[in-house]
Amino acid sequence: MPAGAAGAGVLSDRSQGGLHEARSAGGAGIQEESMQHPTPGEPADGTPAELIDARIKALGDWRGETLARIRALIHEADPDVVETVKWGRTPVWEHDGILCTGETYKAAVKTTFARGASLPDPKGIFNSSLEGGTRRAIDFREGETIDAEGFKALIRAAVDHNRGRKTDRRK
Repeated sequence: MPAGAAGAGVLSDRSQGGLHEARSAGGAGIQEESMQHPTPGEPADGTPAELIDARIKALGDWRGETLARIRALIHEADPDVVETVKWGRTPVWEHDGILCTGETYKAAVKTTFARGASLPDPKGIFNSSLEGGTRRAIDFREGETIDAEGFKALIRAAVDHNRGRKTDRRK
């Protein structure tokens, strides 16, 4: 989980690798798999796209499938999105700033929107980190259906928000 993520405190040192428990404001714990150290089958370096590809393959379960689906939806919503990897090995999608991250946990794949609290969410897709003043997140759990159109609308809103912030800074 990225440093300073709203609504969660990491209970153990991420630099040790392996599983860590994170607690949301509601107290529900989810197991985090640190991306700090590559898992077997993941390369230690490469382009961001290669590292994300390897992460998806290394997960080898519903979480990899979900992360791949999220990634595809992001690219559909914003063909100009830039993929990066930050905070160890966390996939990050950017366009004039961070749009969202793709974190993997034992029980969920989480997308954290850097400026999610500023985005319209008419379909109520955000379901995590709702109490924070800046970020919002979506926890995707095994077997859940992704609202593709709603998710892509959030990506497009994040791009528009970042563009507006970039324009505001130039004034």
